Amino acid sequence: MTGESGESEADVVRVETTEQLRAVSNLVRHRILAVLRDGPATITQIAERLGLAKGSSSHHVRTLERAGLIKVVRTNKVRGVVERYYAHAARRIVLPEPAPGQSDVVMGHALADLAEAPENSPRLVRMQHTRISEAKFEEFSERLRALLDEIGEARDNEEDAASVAVMFFRPRDSGPVAGA
Repeated sequence: MTGESGESEADVVRVETTEQLRAVSNLVRHRILAVLRDGPATITQIAERLGLAKGSSSHHVRTLERAGLIKVVRTNKVRGVVERYYAHAARRIVLPEPAPGQSDVVMGHALADLAEAPENSPRLVRMQHTRISEAKFEEFSERLRALLDEIGEARDNEEDAASVAVMFFRPRDSGPVAGA
């Protein structure tokens, strides 16, 4: 079966269980998933990339594996020890919408990543408030989705990483401004 974007259900992991939600809610595990976007890696390689102790890396990798978010894609025997290479279990992870009053896990991780980005790294951070019709809201939503798809398709594994986090929503407010 294929979804709306033409990908099969095998290409998607839908986060639905408590174990999966706990796994993706942790910032270290979020960063491990980011490392694995660049390709398979061992626990040692993940630990080195993230500056973690190997034991900590192992714990987080196993949590992600138990949750079905990553899997072993190959093994290699080195000096009598089996090295396991881990990769994403699917091309895309789909998270549920946060419950009312709860923060969005993805946006929380994005803000933490932004806070730790080097000061001199190029960035565009902007917040804008406006008032628009429902039709315009839908139009801009579609255009943002298309732009994000285009950014994803422009991936070049030889270039530096870049992250995009988009929030486009209707905040809770008192409605239209009288007399405006």
